[in-house]
Amino acid sequence: MSEAPRIPEDWQIPDAATAPPRRWRVSLVWLIPAIAALIGGWLALDALLERGPSITINFKTAEGIEAGKTRIKYRSVDVGEVRAIQLSKDHQGVEVTAQLTKQAESLLAKDTRFWVVRPRITGSSVTGIGTLLTGSHIGMDVGKATETSREFIGLEQPSIVTTGMPGRQFLLRSEDVGSLDLGSPVYFRGIQAGQLVAFDLDKDGKGVTMKIFIKAPYDQFVNVNTRFWNANGIDFKVDPNGFKVNTESLVSILLGGLAFHTLDDAVLAPAPANTIFNVFADRSEALKLPDTTIEPGVLVFKESVRGLLPGAAIDFRGIVIGEVVAISVDYDPVKKAVNVPVYVQLYPDRLRSKYRKLSPTANPIASRELLGKLIERGLRAQLRMGNLLTGQLYIALDFFPNTPKVNFDFNKNPLELPTIPGSLQELQATLASIAAKLEKVPFDAIGADLRQTLRNANKLITQLDSEILPEARGTLVDARRTLLSIERTTAADSPLQQNAHETLREVARAAASFRALADYLERHPESLLRGKAEDGK
Repeated sequence: MSEAPRIPEDWQIPDAATAPPRRWRVSLVWLIPAIAALIGGWLALDALLERGPSITINFKTAEGIEAGKTRIKYRSVDVGEVRAIQLSKDHQGVEVTAQLTKQAESLLAKDTRFWVVRPRITGSSVTGIGTLLTGSHIGMDVGKATETSREFIGLEQPSIVTTGMPGRQFLLRSEDVGSLDLGSPVYFRGIQAGQLVAFDLDKDGKGVTMKIFIKAPYDQFVNVNTRFWNANGIDFKVDPNGFKVNTESLVSILLGGLAFHTLDDAVLAPAPANTIFNVFADRSEALKLPDTTIEPGVLVFKESVRGLLPGAAIDFRGIVIGEVVAISVDYDPVKKAVNVPVYVQLYPDRLRSKYRKLSPTANPIASRELLGKLIERGLRAQLRMGNLLTGQLYIALDFFPNTPKVNFDFNKNPLELPTIPGSLQELQATLASIAAKLEKVPFDAIGADLRQTLRNANKLITQLDSEILPEARGTLVDARRTLLSIERTTAADSPLQQNAHETLREVARAAASFRALADYLERHPESLLRGKAEDGK
């Protein structure tokens, strides 16, 4: 029988002994995450406590806006950040959701304005250049309303006038904007006193309403007598008086602008904000004194009115007493003639001071009876040339005593003033009369006679050239020969000259003998009877 294998002593399993449980110990590894969690919780709690309201701003486009990056600034201080951008429900714009700081909660008045600040170059200014480096941001201008809001409509253009800027806003009405733009300057005596902040088309489409802001202290000079006019660039005007050029400044020449002035120098209360003013075309129109009395009239011309424009002056011996309003065309079926009625406005107050001696209170031009008396004396309207360079006409009122009398109805409305042909038409009539007389001259017969005379002259010239001239040429040759012969004959060494000299000597000797004989006879007259006595007796 075999024996069981013997197990070594070191292979024996010891008996298990129970030990007491150990206590839990905190490891240093977990200390750092715990501290970080505490700090994160504190920051989260602080962020929740400092977080302000969330707002929505509606823009037409999200150009320059990025979620999580674009900041909202008020007076260059960060007051919020854009968190999300999405299309609006009607897909006509974008909705920008922004988170503001807690301190910005008091800035959310109902009329608070937001706009995107980006580089902009307009005719009058350059803004947002700093955003080229820092990126675009949303600007903010706090309103004055007591009600608050969380939804706003963003501006497409930056706000020119910010809250708290001293000054006042006024409204201007004009037919069109012209070359004006947002930010266009407004001048007072050549100083930039304000800017154009907004403009909009009227509901009826017949004009434009503009908003301007006049800074303090210039706003106190705007009162009920203030006139505004368009100072766009160079105001170049051509009228019967010549050329006129008016400018405000170099900026207005390049960019245009507005200007204003007060007619009356009296101290008046400043006009309240949002007072409405009309915009005149130029300075001369704006500063023209208003005419309180206006007498409508019509002038019927039977001649061409080319060069006569609405606004042309009506002149009475150098005084402008009215202007042309409209020009029309009328057909007279009775006389079968086409007339040109010119509708005018007369300003009788401009002559009031000239006739004060007649009556301190009467207005002679407005008095239709007196006007009738003046027409009886020959008062007529006549077209005259105001500017030879431009051909513009004006209407002159003057007395023409030799004109035929007319029936003037001073009860007719509007008044129809009699007219006479203008000086230009008289000149044309004179030229037409001269032309008619010239037509009666028989130029054809005169031309035929002249042609016959020229033919005869041509024949005469031909005869002279063929017959007379050769004979004349031979005669001239013979005459030249004769002159040469005479010249040779009368030369100093010619025989004729020598014979003549000898003959003259003989005649001189004969004359000496006769003189001696005469002397002898004078001494001895008796020798004629007795003869010559002998010598010595």
